[in-house]
Amino acid sequence: MFREVLQDVRYGLRVLIKNRGFALAAALTLALGIGANAAIFSLVYGVLLRPLPYQNGGRLVVLHQTTRTQPDVPFSVKEIFDYRDHNHTLDAVVEHHSMNFLLLTKNSAERVNTAVVSANFFDVLGVRPLYGRTFTAADEAPNSDAVLILSYDYWKTRHGGDPNIVGTVFQMNNRPHTVIGVLPPIPQYPVENDVYMPTSQCPFRSSQRAIANRRARLMTAFGRLKPGVPAEQAQADLATVAGQIEAANPDVYPKPYGYGLKVAPLQEDLTRRARVTFLVLLGAAGFVLLIACANVANLLLARLLKLERELAVRAALGASKARLVRQLLTESLLLSLAGGGLGLALAPTALALLVKFAERFTTRAGEIHIDAPVLLFTLAVSLGTGLLFGLAPAFLSRGNPADALKQGARATVSLGGKQLRAVLVVAQVAVSFVLLIGAGLMIRSFVKLQQVNPGFNPDRLLTMRLSPNFTRYGNQPQQLQNLVDTILRRVANLSGVESAALASNFPFNPGGLVTGPASVAFEIEGRPVSKGELAPQVDPTVVSSAYFGTVRQPLVQGRDFTDRDDAQAPLVAVVNQTMARHRWPNEDPVGRRISFDQGQHWVQIVGVVGDAKEYGLERAVKDEVYVPVKQNGFSANLVVRTKADPAGLTRAVRAELYNIDSQLAVDRIETMDRLQQESVASPRVTTVLLGLFAGLALLISACGIAAVMALSVTQRRNELGIRMALGASRESVLSMVVRQGLTLAAVGTLVGMVGAVAATRLLSSLLYATSPTDVLTFAAVSAVFLAVAAFACFLPAREATEIDPAVALRGD
Repeated sequence: MFREVLQDVRYGLRVLIKNRGFALAAALTLALGIGANAAIFSLVYGVLLRPLPYQNGGRLVVLHQTTRTQPDVPFSVKEIFDYRDHNHTLDAVVEHHSMNFLLLTKNSAERVNTAVVSANFFDVLGVRPLYGRTFTAADEAPNSDAVLILSYDYWKTRHGGDPNIVGTVFQMNNRPHTVIGVLPPIPQYPVENDVYMPTSQCPFRSSQRAIANRRARLMTAFGRLKPGVPAEQAQADLATVAGQIEAANPDVYPKPYGYGLKVAPLQEDLTRRARVTFLVLLGAAGFVLLIACANVANLLLARLLKLERELAVRAALGASKARLVRQLLTESLLLSLAGGGLGLALAPTALALLVKFAERFTTRAGEIHIDAPVLLFTLAVSLGTGLLFGLAPAFLSRGNPADALKQGARATVSLGGKQLRAVLVVAQVAVSFVLLIGAGLMIRSFVKLQQVNPGFNPDRLLTMRLSPNFTRYGNQPQQLQNLVDTILRRVANLSGVESAALASNFPFNPGGLVTGPASVAFEIEGRPVSKGELAPQVDPTVVSSAYFGTVRQPLVQGRDFTDRDDAQAPLVAVVNQTMARHRWPNEDPVGRRISFDQGQHWVQIVGVVGDAKEYGLERAVKDEVYVPVKQNGFSANLVVRTKADPAGLTRAVRAELYNIDSQLAVDRIETMDRLQQESVASPRVTTVLLGLFAGLALLISACGIAAVMALSVTQRRNELGIRMALGASRESVLSMVVRQGLTLAAVGTLVGMVGAVAATRLLSSLLYATSPTDVLTFAAVSAVFLAVAAFACFLPAREATEIDPAVALRGD
């Protein structure tokens, strides 16, 4: 048996080498389909399917507090203690939140993303350090020595992977901090951090005020299920605890608040933003492979016509039907394996781009690579593909050798073969149409997204984040205010600068795009919040007096902030148009007062500004309130409007800031134009990928239609010659051939429409202001597809008109 298989392989290789054109066309077609699937599967497996690189990763869960208006409310210290002490299904509950602190050296300051975690955080995750140790309970005790653990990426990029880093002392928060460990390369959650510290070392988290205040919500909570406890049981248990917390604290959790808690497996939570997009891309890649298989099957059917006489001779000499089928399947498997090898060679090029794409959705992007599961998937796809497109042609070889030998050179495939070719073309067209509709909807959605007015002018804006060493300014607000005044004055006076402003947030701020708008409760004067009633919420932003003019956010009513709105002046605020319409639909909001502390202090609204798309072009604008920096402390983001290219002023602005304060850390330097482009990078890349898959499908389908029509013309050469000999015009022959091809395309398009209506509903969550059944998109794609099909039919039809009737008659 082995010798016979080896003989089939050798013979198949000789046949394919002899038919190089056919073999190359088939292998390249399959390489495109298999390569696309290998790359996308690497993405899907690395992010969605690969087990977490944590010990007992399947038992790790994330806790989400929910309300009727917010799906994910951060935890306060008291809430974390409640769930830790009163649950019966988790053997540990740990906390995590991120802050930004300064690491100080002798002459400079570096801002680092710092994760503040429970002492047993890494024990619960089952993470062992690459160097040193993790935290212990003693590190979390009050007045303990300050210690740090470095993330792998930070250790590599900022400290050159120094293996002797453990024991190094840094200055942070005006205290020496000793490095005790380095983490291995693992995905971090919920964000990537540079360093880790225990909770007792964070000035905010360790303060008695924060610990005692149930409303001081800042943290994310993780848990580990007890052995054998399913997530459903933990959900019921923690929901009971949530009900007990709500009942015991009705002032904090009024009934309209709708307080609750949900449990999500960590693996799902890490990838919830990526799941739909990645599965859509995997489905698109699978469609391309199906189209490629159909195309290669048609090529094999065409080749089968040439092989009929050879197969008949072999059958007449004693070869069994099974032996001939095995030979044909061997050739198809050789083609598919060659295509798989070529596809695997193409996959790494696409993978580098896909990793960058995945980083926008999840911290697991670093786990995407081609490894054993991906190789096994590619092998399985290659073998399955070979069987899929090889079986039908193999079994359609003519059963009666005598018939094939009698027909000789004029042999034709059976009626079943003709019908199968037609079905394959219709299937190709239908699947291609679904892909084209998906790409068309994404393009239409993206165009609409690009046309959204952001509510300000992003041209010539430079942004950067500032981090002063607050310990240098003590508890004297005036010193910090002097720093604010100095920064704004000296940066605004730089050559090439039109104006400068400080803000706690600004449109398309990367941090804001991830976290979304804040929700702060407030009260409107004359509209007291009843006991048990949910207070209205607003997103606050602290800005300097020149902010609206700098970003060109229009003032539509009242006045802007001035330098006179300082700590000695009455408290003032500016609201956006959405808040004005929402809270005062039939009143003038200017002059109205609101309070953020249950009426202890009242803030007067002095102006209304236009709506700005703070958190992305696709997000609806929320209620926004702006308050002046001179009444609310320091704002960390500097926004500079320049007279020319803002990137050219980066060095000058940084130098001026260093001259103002050498310990003022400056990072996240970006132009607003780039930030706006980055804010739509995910839908743009998704659209491009779907467009590439759809274009590839269209090309393969067009080639398939052309190949089928060319074969049909070849088979009907004598018939067409006789028609022209009897008086049929070349135009009528051309029209007849094109009409036959277009009939197949039209049937495929109709089938594709039905499939598209069902399939594109999966895209609804990815579309902006576009219906999954958008009529214009369906009409445009139908017209494009039929035009391409007509062109594909025209080429073989034109060949038909070149047939010489005399030659055809002599052949007949």
